[in-house]
Amino acid sequence: MLSTEKTYTYTTFGLIAESVLPLPELEKLTDIEKEADITIKKKDLSNVWSNINPLIRTSFVVEGNRVMFEVPGVAVFSIEDGKTITFTIYDSDNDDKIRLYILGSCLGILLMQRKVLPLHGSAIAIEGKAYAFIGESGAGKSTLASSFVNKGYKLLSDDVVAISLMEENQPWVNPSYPQQKLWQESLNAFGLNSTDYQPLFDRTTKFSIPVQADFYNKPLPLGGIFELVGADIESIELQTIEKLHRFQVMHEHTYRRSLIERMHMMDWHFKICAKCMNSVPIYRLSRPTSTFTAHEIVTTVLSVIKGEKIND
Repeated sequence: MLSTEKTYTYTTFGLIAESVLPLPELEKLTDIEKEADITIKKKDLSNVWSNINPLIRTSFVVEGNRVMFEVPGVAVFSIEDGKTITFTIYDSDNDDKIRLYILGSCLGILLMQRKVLPLHGSAIAIEGKAYAFIGESGAGKSTLASSFVNKGYKLLSDDVVAISLMEENQPWVNPSYPQQKLWQESLNAFGLNSTDYQPLFDRTTKFSIPVQADFYNKPLPLGGIFELVGADIESIELQTIEKLHRFQVMHEHTYRRSLIERMHMMDWHFKICAKCMNSVPIYRLSRPTSTFTAHEIVTTVLSVIKGEKIND
């Protein structure tokens, strides 16, 4: 029997996604003849979830090619075979929260299942290449990306940078979707009014910023990786990361890295990180936490890309 449930078709990370849930953050597709790469659907997962040992249900549950997790009071999610995201809603008033988890954790895990490396960071198109800015939460990745956008550069991704091995086994970055997430202090620094934007759920000082006009929606070869680190220093410091320290940085900033071993993907992860390490330079950019330096960091990054500045 054919399903009559309304679906929406989008593109993200170079994939076609068919979803029963509207995902307005993504780029919508129409008149698509090709079969979807990803299916996002509702399904009753209560029996499957209740049969899992309660002692391990407090975190991500990995069973074969499936990863499940619960957000108490919101929903249960299942990501399977790199193709399907299934969810059971606990509260129908939580669509915003559900979209956040589908676009974040669910897609990040699905990318790993498809052997696409997800790094926690933002990516900007500069002179025909993609440059990734990775770091811990609060390191300033999205703020730096926004500073690049303000100077006329295009955003490829915010939050998750998806790297695939493509032409001649070289690393390429696939665009995600035209949205940024900025804290109130970053809005203030860029002269933006928070009343013009939608706050993220339960984070009243972090906002969703649409950037359709400033979004680059085609894959680009990876040009370099910059790790952002906040520090108690007075000025920006740049350091080239060498040898095996590069793997440590890439491992540390792999999105949902705690799942790599449990998904039996250690060998794949090492090989794709090694390919990136041997293909592009990796730098550490330390910035003062006491002042706003995004514009100065942009100048430093552009100087590095032009081969004008390496001060370590």
